[in-house]
Amino acid sequence: MMMMTMKKEGSLLRIIIAVTLTLLLCFLTADSEVRCIESERHALLNFKQHLEDPSNRLASWTAAAASDVDCCDWIGVVCDNRTGHILQLHLTTFYPLYDELTDDVQWDAQYEAYERSRFGGKINPSLLDLKHLIYLDLSGNYFNGTQIPKFLGSMGSLRYLNLSNAGFGGLIPHQLGNLSNLQYLDLGLNYYDLHVKNLQWLSGLPLLQHLDLSSANLSQASDWLQEINKLPSLSELRLSGCALSGFIPPPIPSSINFSSLTTLHLSSNYFQNTSILFWVFGLHYLVSLDLSYNWFLGPIPVHLQNLTSLRHLDLSVNEFNSSIPNWLYSFSHLEFLNLKSNYLQGRISSAIGNLTSAISIDLSFNELEGKVPRSLGSLCKLREITLSYYKWGQEISEIFERGQEISEIFESLSRCVSNGLEILEMDGAQLSGHLTDELGKFKNLVILSLRYNSISGPIPLSIGNLSSLRSLYLESNQINGTLPQSFGLLSKLEYLNIGLNMLEGVVLEVHLANLMRLKTLVAFQNQLTLEVSDNWTPPFQLYTLVLGSWNLGSKFPLWLYSQEQLLSLDISNAGIIDAVPPWFWNLSSQFRYLNISHNQIYGEIPHIPLILTHFSTIDVSSNNFTGPLPCISSNVSFLDLSNNLLSGSISHFLCYKMNESKFMEFLNLGKNLLSGKISNCWMKWQRLFVLNLENNNFTGKIPASIGSLINLQSLHLYNNKFSGKLLSLLKNCTNLFTIDIGKNEFDGSIPKWIGHRLSSLKILSLHSNNFYGQIPDELCALTSLQILDLSHNKLFGSIPKCVNNFSTMASNHNSNYPIFFPLSQIEAYNYRPFESELLVIKGKSLEYSTTLGLVNIIDLSNNNLSGEIPKEVASLQGLQSLNLSFNILTGRIPENIGDMRSLESIDFSINQLSGKIPQSMSSLTFLSQLNLSNNKLIGRIPSSTQLQSLNASSFFGNKLCGPPLTDNCTIHFVKPNIENKWGKHFGGQMVDWFFVSMALGFVVGFWVVVGPLLWNKQWRILYFQFLDHLGYKLGGVVTQTW
Repeated sequence: MMMMTMKKEGSLLRIIIAVTLTLLLCFLTADSEVRCIESERHALLNFKQHLEDPSNRLASWTAAAASDVDCCDWIGVVCDNRTGHILQLHLTTFYPLYDELTDDVQWDAQYEAYERSRFGGKINPSLLDLKHLIYLDLSGNYFNGTQIPKFLGSMGSLRYLNLSNAGFGGLIPHQLGNLSNLQYLDLGLNYYDLHVKNLQWLSGLPLLQHLDLSSANLSQASDWLQEINKLPSLSELRLSGCALSGFIPPPIPSSINFSSLTTLHLSSNYFQNTSILFWVFGLHYLVSLDLSYNWFLGPIPVHLQNLTSLRHLDLSVNEFNSSIPNWLYSFSHLEFLNLKSNYLQGRISSAIGNLTSAISIDLSFNELEGKVPRSLGSLCKLREITLSYYKWGQEISEIFERGQEISEIFESLSRCVSNGLEILEMDGAQLSGHLTDELGKFKNLVILSLRYNSISGPIPLSIGNLSSLRSLYLESNQINGTLPQSFGLLSKLEYLNIGLNMLEGVVLEVHLANLMRLKTLVAFQNQLTLEVSDNWTPPFQLYTLVLGSWNLGSKFPLWLYSQEQLLSLDISNAGIIDAVPPWFWNLSSQFRYLNISHNQIYGEIPHIPLILTHFSTIDVSSNNFTGPLPCISSNVSFLDLSNNLLSGSISHFLCYKMNESKFMEFLNLGKNLLSGKISNCWMKWQRLFVLNLENNNFTGKIPASIGSLINLQSLHLYNNKFSGKLLSLLKNCTNLFTIDIGKNEFDGSIPKWIGHRLSSLKILSLHSNNFYGQIPDELCALTSLQILDLSHNKLFGSIPKCVNNFSTMASNHNSNYPIFFPLSQIEAYNYRPFESELLVIKGKSLEYSTTLGLVNIIDLSNNNLSGEIPKEVASLQGLQSLNLSFNILTGRIPENIGDMRSLESIDFSINQLSGKIPQSMSSLTFLSQLNLSNNKLIGRIPSSTQLQSLNASSFFGNKLCGPPLTDNCTIHFVKPNIENKWGKHFGGQMVDWFFVSMALGFVVGFWVVVGPLLWNKQWRILYFQFLDHLGYKLGGVVTQTW
């Protein structure tokens, strides 16, 4: 019994001792907590000293006493819990993600925040004091093209090194090959000519598993494949954009053996021949293969069928032009398949149903056609389908409806895939028909995009069932009816684009009631009316609001006051008849895009000295604004104040903040009441592409500084009172494609250098000025010229015979697209400014804009041109209007004028043309306007439906006959008897004194008039001014008559 008691007491004592020791150990441990090493703390502080940290992210890295600060608690620092040594530095700056759910405005805001937060400066060698550092991540920062520090190769403990997207450049140091413990190396996405001479240094990295050299130039490392092949543990290899197009593969394929490789990315190397990929076809364990953005031609390589373990295959943006091979459908493990932007043809096989693991399939932007097979419905794991620009040949109703009308594929979608489908994109797929209530079954849809189709009918009520929907794009269809109130149930909706449809009716507050997450609302070019109360406050905070062509009421929308984050606003053509409230102009400093054009808004525009974002757009054109021009921030790149009632000088506007460079690219001040001279302040406006000052009251000479606008492409000064010799100032503006300076008082000759220095000219309009001299032959070098208007000047001489060099006019293949201005950045929705021109065709003055690219005309009328019409003009088979009237042209109309099959209007009136009308003119089937009056033409008018349908006045003042004239050519002309009967009676010796007296009278009368003009210079000047004035008046009267 005693023994048992002693044993119990001994056991209890041991327990007490054990607990006491444990408590003592815990106390001692707590009292001697492991802290960072002092030398390593100083190393970090030295490192920070040379680092640029604009957002003060490293505020916790302080130089306070070591007893107060533990560097293991600093941001981005990870220490060993036992030794206190620094093991890891996480100093990455995360690049903002951009996907289908990212709005451009939101992206810009995120990118600006990213730029403000990233590190820069220099990397201090003090990092070498971190002897135990195994992990270093400096990715996503900006080191301004500096070389990767060579000393990093001495940090022998490193296992992880990430310097991607950090702005490094120059030669990759071979010293990195000394990091024998390295398992992860990422130097990708450094765009500052990061390059190597060879990759032999990789042989010193035997443990490397991940290698990313994307965007580094490896063109000098011809043996890159053999060197990388020496890495036995490599599992991921990323060499996208490495300039490997000149790669020559090694002769012995069996020498390449990446037995551990599972991921291979070779995109954007511009390979052409798929035979260089022979070594890839043997990588049987490959899980991810990216060959996108190359130039591969022909069929998809058949040897890819060996890679049956693939889960991710990206062959997008190549030039594969075969059908989709059947073997590809046997990849049962494939989860992500991207074949977009190729030239794939034919139909999709029913074997696509074998891709049972598929999560994402993208077949967009190919030449595939026909109905997609029913077997697609068996892919119940499918989360994303992108079939944009696919030639469906079927109605949209077949997608969502059950019953007899449904196609095989979309019946399947509504049964199985609809349960999990999150992204469905079918833009530009030639879809027609109606959306139906079956749409509401796709309750997990996050993105639905059906843009650029021919879908008609109303939006179904069931759209309110798409409770997960975040992005809805129905832009550019034929959807009609009213907006269903169920729209208000889409509480997760962030991006809505229903613009360019035929929606009508009233939008109430209930339609927008629950759209609290909405960031982008684009609904322009519909016939919708917004009816909300005066004190309505929207539930959302928008970045982008585009309601162009809505009826917003006559009052300026006060609810905009609540939109504090608004960056893009379009309420153009919205029926507003009101002044802009002052608070709105205060908001303008945050706008990237502002369009309130085509309303009846009045009042003065205040100065807008502050715009926060570069390349901003302001369009307040076609309103009733009055007062002087406002001073505008230098950050604005697009400014349209045209078609208002603005008045006064332009000087304060042009010369505002001359110490700042202007970002302005597009400036339109046309159709106002501006006046005065132009100041010499163009030196800081060198970004200008477009300058429009037309239809104002400007006077004086254009200052010489306009010649500094070296990027100028479009110049409109039409209908002002400018004078002087402008053309000589434009010698350095070699990018010009439009010069319209008509209806001014410019003078001088047309410079010969225009044909060679301004070789891009499409439009040259100098009409109604005082230009004189001959038309230089060098003008024929303007091969892109479409519009040549030199009318109403004082030009003389002959028409150049080289006009056949106007190759654009000689072609029948003009672009049917508008002539767009190539501006850097215009933040707008389906709005890009394009060239416009006021032209006189068929006797009518019309403004051409969207169809201007189709117009080819020559107008040389109302000059003093002489000689014959060159036969070479008939080679201009694309010319639509030719006006040579009011000159002194002689000779015959070119016999081959019938070759100009595109001619719609010809005016040769009031010249001295002779001979017959060419028979070939009857071939001009498009001719609807012809004026040959007041010439010396003779004979019968050729027979044709076109010519006989014209007005008879087109042929008056000639000796012509036949329809449409009343003279039917049946009366023969009798030769008048001018024989001298008196001379015959008296042997031909008698003098006819009537003619003698006529000759003497002419001589005396001539010198009575001409003599004083020769001797008196002032009389001579006044006389010729009188003749010019009389000539212009006579020309105007005749033009109105005909």
